[in-house]
Amino acid sequence: MSFAETLMAEIAAAGGISVHDYMQRSNAHYYATRDPLGAAGDFTTAPEISQMFGELIGAWAADLWLRAGTPTPLRLVELGPGRGTLMRDLLRAAGQVPGFAEAAEVHMVETSPVLRRAQAAAVPSAVHHDGIADVPTGAPTLFIANEFLDALPVQQQVETAAGWQERMVMAQEGGTLAFTPAGDRIRERACAAEALVGEVAARLAADGGAALFIDYGYAGGEEGDTLQAVRAHETVDPLACPGEADVTVHVDFAAVARAAELAGCRAHGPVSQVAFLSSLGLGLRAETLMRGKDEAARTAVAEAARRLSAPDAMGALFKVLGIAAPDWPAPGGLPEESQ
Repeated sequence: MSFAETLMAEIAAAGGISVHDYMQRSNAHYYATRDPLGAAGDFTTAPEISQMFGELIGAWAADLWLRAGTPTPLRLVELGPGRGTLMRDLLRAAGQVPGFAEAAEVHMVETSPVLRRAQAAAVPSAVHHDGIADVPTGAPTLFIANEFLDALPVQQQVETAAGWQERMVMAQEGGTLAFTPAGDRIRERACAAEALVGEVAARLAADGGAALFIDYGYAGGEEGDTLQAVRAHETVDPLACPGEADVTVHVDFAAVARAAELAGCRAHGPVSQVAFLSSLGLGLRAETLMRGKDEAARTAVAEAARRLSAPDAMGALFKVLGIAAPDWPAPGGLPEESQ
């Protein structure tokens, strides 16, 4: 049987599973079996749009390393690195700062064998791990996570006449899936994202360092169903094709910021992606890349910068949150305290 058939049979036998478990099972299969990025895949992330994205994060990392006193070694850890494009561009930019390349030890947390191969080709020096707990401790660390938290499973509850009840996924006749119970008012709790950020923050509080989380989401306080799925660059029903679409939610940045603070770190932000990238010099970097190029190349750079920063593209929906160890400087491009 296919994965979808197997999962549906298990759901039918169990009488239903939680949205959390459905999302976890579906995404585990999805990411383990494909490269979902690019025109031939299901979606495109910021590092794949332009080298400028990774380069600016490289400048961010090098600046923070310098202001922290150039600790050596520096563990540079990316969570869910995609094809390794962001880290490759980050290292190229940060490596221009004397001493950074020698100090940095690159680690990637990735479970997909397909994506690990792409990452190894992009960054041959990277050491792979199945989870954060496998990354060596005992040295200051910079964590980078771009479009990672959104794919972690959430718990959903529905308001019913009997009170709030967990939203479930059940099998129907005809081999389809449906949500139950019915209800218009839904709330989410990003338990997995909160736990992961808390784990990162505890590591930083012990060893020093900072983390950068970039994702689509909201500042906090919103309520509603944000569960969504994308396949072949089109929005699809999250229950229509288990394991064959990218199932995600909007990140509750206020909740993950609180998790970081409870684990002993300072939270900085969130701010919009346009504010963050602009403060790091997106406009100047675009101008530099355009210099001496023909009109087609200049247009391509300008369009990439627009996609990264325009409010009707990624600029407003995507947010950036930084967390830092108590004795580390505030990360660049972010406010001194959480918003």
